[in-house]
Amino acid sequence: MTGNGPISKIVLDTHLKPILDQDALLVSDGNPTYGAFCKAEKVSHEIVNMSQGQRVTKGAYHIQNVNAYHHRFKSWLDRFHGVATKYLPNYLAWCRIMDRNHNLTPEQLLHSALGDFQYLTVT
Repeated sequence: MTGNGPISKIVLDTHLKPILDQDALLVSDGNPTYGAFCKAEKVSHEIVNMSQGQRVTKGAYHIQNVNAYHHRFKSWLDRFHGVATKYLPNYLAWCRIMDRNHNLTPEQLLHSALGDFQYLTVT
C-alpha cells in the first residue's frame, strides 16, 4: 500500500502506524526512516542488512518471506497491466486466497469474494 519509491515518514505514518500494534516487531532493511519511525512510535525494530548479504538477524528475524510474497504478488498483478490503488486491497485479498488455496472451485471463489469462508474452516 505504500507504493514504489523511497519510503518517507509521511508514508509510514499514513500506512503503517494505523495497523502496527505497540508490541509488534518491525524487521526492515537499514533505511534510517524505519528506525526513526520505530523510535518515535516506541516499536521494536530489527535491521537486516541486505547490502552486506545478510538475510537473517538474531535467529528467526528475517525478511525472506516478505520478499517472496511481494515477488509473487507483483508477478500475479502483472496479468492485469496495472490496477487502481483504491482497489489494491481487493486484489491483495484475491491473491492471498489464490496463494493459500490452489484448487478452488468457481463456487468456492465466489463464496470467498462474498466473505463466506465456511468452506475453508476445518471442523
